Amino acid sequence: MKVYKYGANVDTDVIIPARHLNDPSPAALASHCMEDIDADFASTVEAGDIIVAGPNFGCGSSREHAPLAIKSCGVKCVIAPSFARIFYRNAINIGMPIVECPQAAEEIQAGDQVEVDFATGVITDVTTGKTYQAAPFPAFIEGIIQSGGLLNSLKERGAAK
Repeated sequence: MKVYKYGANVDTDVIIPARHLNDPSPAALASHCMEDIDADFASTVEAGDIIVAGPNFGCGSSREHAPLAIKSCGVKCVIAPSFARIFYRNAINIGMPIVECPQAAEEIQAGDQVEVDFATGVITDVTTGKTYQAAPFPAFIEGIIQSGGLLNSLKERGAAK
């Protein structure tokens, strides 16, 4: 659960450059995730790692490919003070947890080991011993995330085929 840290206004074109959208498979998106801001990200990120960023994460175009690229890399969640609204909705729709917590986003550093308890909203920086309180997900959003996305959640409830 190592942290990758980025600044403010990380847009969807940086998360997954448009030149790589011809192959929208999760593996292809993952292999190019963040390459224009961090050339080593896709080759070094491991399942369970966390992205911490500045405000307005995911601004730019409304493509669902951006949170899908991050999720497909194995990133456990993104922590930021704020998210572009369309990115926030797209992330939830594909089952990618995102957590708004300004203090954690400011204080957690690249390379720190971090744990997130989505049920309580507690973020623990294991490296420093500090804890931060974010709002936990409402039950219906937690259900969408646990189901792996909105469509899976609807299928589980018999509302979609």
